[in-house]
Amino acid sequence: MNILCIGLGYTAEALSRRLAPRGWQVTGTARTPEGVARIRALGYDAIPFDGTSPAPEVSTAIAGATHILVSASPTDTGDPVLARHATDIAGAPLLAWIGYLSTIGVYGDTGGAWVDETAVPKPGSDRTRRRQAAEDDWLAFARAAAKPARIFRLGGIYGPGRSAIDDLARGEARRIVKPGQVFNRVHVDDIASVLAASAAGRGSYEVYNVTDGEPSPPQDVVLHAARLMGVDLPPEIPFQDAPLSPMGRSFYAENRRVRSHRIREDLGVDLAYPSYREGLAAILAARKS
Repeated sequence: MNILCIGLGYTAEALSRRLAPRGWQVTGTARTPEGVARIRALGYDAIPFDGTSPAPEVSTAIAGATHILVSASPTDTGDPVLARHATDIAGAPLLAWIGYLSTIGVYGDTGGAWVDETAVPKPGSDRTRRRQAAEDDWLAFARAAAKPARIFRLGGIYGPGRSAIDDLARGEARRIVKPGQVFNRVHVDDIASVLAASAAGRGSYEVYNVTDGEPSPPQDVVLHAARLMGVDLPPEIPFQDAPLSPMGRSFYAENRRVRSHRIREDLGVDLAYPSYREGLAAILAARKS
């Protein structure tokens, strides 16, 4: 098996760690020379690709790929991978699976109500509208090219190095409070489990939500992490006073609860970390060891 990860970042790296010991060949792309060097340091083949023009090395990698995972962000003009390499992918002779990493943000604001994959997406920002358009483009392309594509709508990704445990250890944790606000999360290793199951040929749906089962207020996550670590709890910051970037503030503009039953019922994946509690405990244990 030969997987090409177009944008080998945090999530694709977790998947690669699982596949490489099973004999998979892993090739990843990065936008910068530093990113290419990082991928090579992990022991994988690396190709520079910034999405602005076709890359001959990417064309060659596509021709030999059995699987392609796409995590490159769409732009105002569409998905950069389809824009530069759709013909290569359509003609790839060995390709058995395309995975596209999207976001549960495409559901928009539900006022805290529950949604699942049967809900009609209603993205509420330019960023999520671009994601929804990219989803549609990939599915339309895959149907026309007779290539199997799967869309994975991810919750807020956390894991080693990117968690409330790590924020507290660095002195960067903030306990922002917006009454009624909840977020779905998912541990990066659980995402890897879902992707690996789908890449192995399981499942019959085109779209999967990949989230935990307990959408929760962000301040509760920080509270739990502080208790696990036995450290002082950061003070509460009212949302209106929080020093958030425009993108950070946009996340709080939408409130929803997302179900992900398909990953269990169709892919056969039971999450190792069904809530942030199990995930944070594992991260802390790994830090201590």
